[in-house]
Amino acid sequence: MMPGDGSGTVTGTAITRHKGGPNPARPRRRRRRAAGRGGSLRVLFTSSSSSSMPVDRVSASPQWAAFDAAYFQSYSHVGIHEEMIKDHVRTDTYRTAIMRLQNFISGKVVIDVGCGTGILSIFCALAGAKRVYAVEASDIAVQANEVVKTNNLSDKVIVLHGRVEEVTIEEKVDVIISEWMGYMLVYESMLGSVIFARDKWLKPGGLILPSHATLYMAPVTHSDRYSESIDFWRDVYGIDMSAMLPLAKQCAFEEPSVETITGENVLTWPSVVKYVDCYNVSAQELEIITAKYRFESMMRAPLHGFAFWFDVEFNGPAMFSNSHMNDLYSHDSSQSKRKEAIVLSTAPEDAPTHWQQTLLYFFDPIDLQQDQVIEGSVTLSQSQENPRFLNIHLEYSSGGRSFVKQSVMR
Repeated sequence: MMPGDGSGTVTGTAITRHKGGPNPARPRRRRRRAAGRGGSLRVLFTSSSSSSMPVDRVSASPQWAAFDAAYFQSYSHVGIHEEMIKDHVRTDTYRTAIMRLQNFISGKVVIDVGCGTGILSIFCALAGAKRVYAVEASDIAVQANEVVKTNNLSDKVIVLHGRVEEVTIEEKVDVIISEWMGYMLVYESMLGSVIFARDKWLKPGGLILPSHATLYMAPVTHSDRYSESIDFWRDVYGIDMSAMLPLAKQCAFEEPSVETITGENVLTWPSVVKYVDCYNVSAQELEIITAKYRFESMMRAPLHGFAFWFDVEFNGPAMFSNSHMNDLYSHDSSQSKRKEAIVLSTAPEDAPTHWQQTLLYFFDPIDLQQDQVIEGSVTLSQSQENPRFLNIHLEYSSGGRSFVKQSVMR
């Protein structure tokens, strides 16, 4: 039985320590621990479901199941959680949103999907939540439970070690909170776990934090980056090593690059790739995302590729208007949004976060004139190799030439 007033029943993996092997290697990229995915101390259910992946799809592929197990074991590493918590833009924005919306949280039942070390669950408890279900699939749930005990919150925060698709909570919740965003917003497919929790437990009119998200893209110029990775080979200690250029381009730019740029690198106003209303979005519409774009360069510069970033907003359902949705597509969208909502932004012109920006570089830059048009389409889809990976298909045309770039974010 859970602590508290006994008005609900929970089922999850017992929080007990186990004799694990050596710490797993830290993932090459930060993201994602997640409630919807990962191993637990002992198996409660036979399904291996994970966010945005039906049970039959995963169980039919031992390879996918093995990817999942290894992936989430790696998120038991404390360094990943340290990186997220030390991202003050991220953590402070969540805390600010929780406190500003305290009237919607105080005395309410909350589920934290992918609680990690439990910091957001504790914020909610300190804001007066009646009860918080802190759901975490990776082994960091053991430490989260200890953190809850140390802060004398065991009567309010119940840590459930298991996937959100598998735990049992026998009451409806008033609030869902989750830090589900990956690189390019949808990398690692965690939003599906939030959708699962919403459809199963959220009361009508309940609160989801964050409530809305928008993925953007824009053409960029980055001569310094290109010079460091490519032009370097033209003269190495006086030796012509330009024979290395084809391989250097492939190694440097074949896959998406997660790095920090500034507003000075961006050639135009951004375009919206995907807008997500967490109150209504379905898992199916996230499996393939396609958007067309058209840009006009604001300056004469080499076009080196495209940058992607996102922002998320913390609103109740009634706080978001259709007119505000229209603002997303206007040039002053960022200013108008900040007047109306609490926004966590990963845009190049805003304070840097651990998400940084995701860049797709071309093997060879395109020389742009001012006002020159760049147009095309981008498609993001879950990889058939591993649904946690993201396939990227980019078509772009400019100056009478057309190109296609395909990449996988692993």
